[in-house]
Amino acid sequence: MISITERHQHIIIKLQQKGQVTVLDLCDELSVSSVTIRKDLKLLEDKGLLFRTHGGATQNNPYTIDRPVNEKEHMQINEKHRIGVAAAKLIEPNDSILIASGTTVMALAKNIQPAPLKSLTVITSALNVALELIRHPEIEIMQLGGLLRRSSSSVTGPYSESILTDFSCSKLFLGVDGIDLEFGFTTTNVMEAHLNRQMINISQKTIVLADSSKFGKRGFGRICGFEDIDQIITDKGISEHTHKALQGMGVKVTIV
Repeated sequence: MISITERHQHIIIKLQQKGQVTVLDLCDELSVSSVTIRKDLKLLEDKGLLFRTHGGATQNNPYTIDRPVNEKEHMQINEKHRIGVAAAKLIEPNDSILIASGTTVMALAKNIQPAPLKSLTVITSALNVALELIRHPEIEIMQLGGLLRRSSSSVTGPYSESILTDFSCSKLFLGVDGIDLEFGFTTTNVMEAHLNRQMINISQKTIVLADSSKFGKRGFGRICGFEDIDQIITDKGISEHTHKALQGMGVKVTIV
């Protein structure tokens, strides 16, 4: 019979390879009960070697915190720039697009080149996105109104949600705080999650812009599941396991 030390070594190695493990997989691989695996995971969590999640464990803390936008803009700068460049290439002439809030979608705004687009209409909840795009006279901007979230420089609430019911957009570029293979896409603010869901409802295509640090994380407010997302643009830090899982759920993954 495999020893407790060998089980723990197996779990740690699997976490290093995949970033996360499930109780069911570990039971099959180690030929032990789920009770034994859960005890192992608790012992390893107590030692600070992993974080337990629903049905398994992850290498990184799965819970996100609400950080100010001026703090987040200094994190994963190069990755966000590459994501923004790739996302801008998806915008077509005469598009009417939605841009949500966040530093990664701000990278998109900085890389939009309106000259070849002829006519572009942008609806946004983010004040910093609107201020970035206002310097382009070719872009028509619809700034949503509502309750201002200082931490994200964006608006939320029922007023901004009700305005959206009058529009239909070709693409939504959505930033998120967490992407969990079981729980879906999340943000740290539940009102922003509600607004994001309404954005998805009025958009023909939803494209998530997220650097690889967002995978395996959960925010407080759930936005949607994977069935509502058409494409994710991320960086090379995404694990092979996560990449394959997303493709299996029918989500197009673009790695930059």
